[in-house]
Amino acid sequence: MSLTSNIKRVTTHVLQNMKKQGVKISMLTAYDYSTALLIDSAGIDIILVGDSAANVMAGFETTLPMTLDAMIYHASSVVRAVNRAMVVVDLPFGTYQGNSKEALQSAIRIMKETGAHAIKIEGGKEILESVSRILSAGIPVMGHLGLTPQSINKFGTYAVRATSEEEARKLISDALLLEASGIFGLVLEKIPADLGREVAQKLSIPVIGIGAGGKVDGQVLVVHDMLGITTEFSPRFLRRYHNLSEEIQNSVKQYISDVKSGDFPNENEQY
Repeated sequence: MSLTSNIKRVTTHVLQNMKKQGVKISMLTAYDYSTALLIDSAGIDIILVGDSAANVMAGFETTLPMTLDAMIYHASSVVRAVNRAMVVVDLPFGTYQGNSKEALQSAIRIMKETGAHAIKIEGGKEILESVSRILSAGIPVMGHLGLTPQSINKFGTYAVRATSEEEARKLISDALLLEASGIFGLVLEKIPADLGREVAQKLSIPVIGIGAGGKVDGQVLVVHDMLGITTEFSPRFLRRYHNLSEEIQNSVKQYISDVKSGDFPNENEQY
C-alpha cells in the first residue's frame, strides 16, 4: 500500500495508477471545514462535496434545491481544510443540463472560487456536449451513472437502476462514451453488482461505486450516513461505522443536566 501512503496529493494521475495496480480508492463526502479536516488527515483519497448537502445539511427532500452559490460555499470550506485528498465538487441541478455554455461557466466558477480539483456531473449521452466543453477548459470531470438523484422526478423512485437488459446496455454505452470524451473517473450508484463489475472491467479509468458491489475500483459513502449522524436513511449498501447520533444526543443531555444542576462550570472551568 506504499502507493497511497507515500503520496502528498491525490491527483487524477495517482487515481489512474491506483486502478492499474488494483489499489482500492476510498471516497467520502464532506461539506464543511471541520469534517474535511478530520477525514483528510485520516487518509481519505477523494472528498466529494456532494449536492447531497441539500439533504444532510439543509434538510431538503431531494438534491434539486441546491444552488451553485451554495455548492461554492461548501466547497470553499472543504478546500481550506484539505492537504492530501482530491476534492471533487458536484455541479448542481440546473447549472449544466441542456446548455453546455452554462455548464462551462458553472464549472469555471467552482474551480476559480473554491480551489477544488475537479467537478462531477450526472448523466450520459445527453450531457456529452457539456462534458466536452468543460474538459476543453482543462477542468477534470468525473461522471455519474446509474441512480442519478438529480433526475429523481423523471424516474419517480430511488430503486435500483439498470436491472433490465436494455437499461444495462445503455449504462455501459454511456460509460464508454463518457470515457471516450475524456473523464478521469466514474461514479456508479445503486446498480446490480455484476453490472458494476462489468463496467469497471471495460473502462480503463477508475470506477467508484455506491451500491454498485465490491468489484469496482473504489467506494463512496455520505459521511453523515457512514458515521450514524443521520439515521433515517438505511439502504442495503450503507455500512454504519459509528452511532454518532446517539452519542451526540447523550452528550447534549448530559450538558443540559450539568448546566441546570450548576455542576458546569466548576471551579476549574472559570477564570
